[in-house]
Amino acid sequence: MPGKLTRRQLAAALSSSAALLAQAPLPPLPQNPDEELKAARDQNRQIGEQLARFPLPMSTEPATRFKA
Repeated sequence: MPGKLTRRQLAAALSSSAALLAQAPLPPLPQNPDEELKAARDQNRQIGEQLARFPLPMSTEPATRFKA
């Protein structure tokens, strides 16, 4: 019967709908470059504040060496 759903199909449908609901809504796009720059700086500041909440020991940083 084509009307029946399997447990796997039901689980896939529920997980995809839950993932879509969990996404944060995007802010409206600014209309001019000054607003866009201010919005980008605000977003960077907010992300920086969120990252500052978690201590990150130096041992977790990747060992990199930049040469020009």
